[in-house]
Amino acid sequence: MKTQPEKLPQLLKKGLAPVYLISGDEPLLVQECCDQIRKTARDQGFLDRLTFHADHQMDWNAVGDELSAMSLFAERRRIEIHLPTGKLGDGRALMERVLQDPPEDVVLLLISARLDAAETRRKWYKELQNKGVHVPVWPIDANKFQGWLQQRATSRGLSLTRGALAILAERLEGNLLAASQELDRLSLLNQGQTIDEEAVEQAVQDSSRFNGFELVTELLAGRAPHAGKMIGVLQQEGENPLGLLAVLTRDLNLILELKSVASQGENPSAFLKKRGVFQPQRARVIEQAARRLNRPQLHAALALCSDIDRAAKGFDSLTPWQYLRDLSVQLAVRS
Repeated sequence: MKTQPEKLPQLLKKGLAPVYLISGDEPLLVQECCDQIRKTARDQGFLDRLTFHADHQMDWNAVGDELSAMSLFAERRRIEIHLPTGKLGDGRALMERVLQDPPEDVVLLLISARLDAAETRRKWYKELQNKGVHVPVWPIDANKFQGWLQQRATSRGLSLTRGALAILAERLEGNLLAASQELDRLSLLNQGQTIDEEAVEQAVQDSSRFNGFELVTELLAGRAPHAGKMIGVLQQEGENPLGLLAVLTRDLNLILELKSVASQGENPSAFLKKRGVFQPQRARVIEQAARRLNRPQLHAALALCSDIDRAAKGFDSLTPWQYLRDLSVQLAVRS
């Protein structure tokens, strides 16, 4: 069966399925769904855990051995398989056999990127729908993000003024992981107090000297030397590049859209306001980048973003920070 993330808790209360598939490109929401399944499984005695990553070195025979082996001392296990490409590849035949008759002492958790239509027509997926649960995770629509942020804040006991919520929504749109972390930090800094615009701005000023949002601004402005220094600091501090990558990709696509509507005579400022860009500094940087960069540069930058994503997930010999340095040079060149 297929269900939505918000319905998963209620479904888990009714009992565990032998197999779950959590798929999507929103790391925070995927992780939270997986954590709910893990907790329920632990509570029901599935304490042992094995994890596999379906990369080019994956040994599917080892996975098959684990799925067919009886647990020692009748211990029940959780077996997790990460599918970063959203495809089973060489493991498809094995999974078809396993899903026809899932082992009783195992909860199988498949954690996948978004599935394409072709994969959902394969036999293994149809077997999974019959025997297990698929939870597809979709991005939060831009027009629903502020509501999602408000709901998230309320669940943490935070009270936000309308202005504070608007600032956070503009700053964090498209990056759910950063949004969750920001709300956690605000809850620590403003215990029991209503959070207004000043509190949000102060929290931003109190954050690390170089953060991912500032780096995105420097990259789009074409200030490669300063961006290079910031990349070095963020790398040393152990920053996760996937957080800033979501913001950067969003803004590069927005710049491409702006170039299209501007060529048709639409006012850039009016367009950006319609797209939820109200902060003057961000709007100025995006407008300037749209004038300075041509389409081939922007498409090349988006291709580098894909390289960064792949490297951050361990599927490249280079580090994501090396690709980010290449990107800073790419965006500094004038068309």
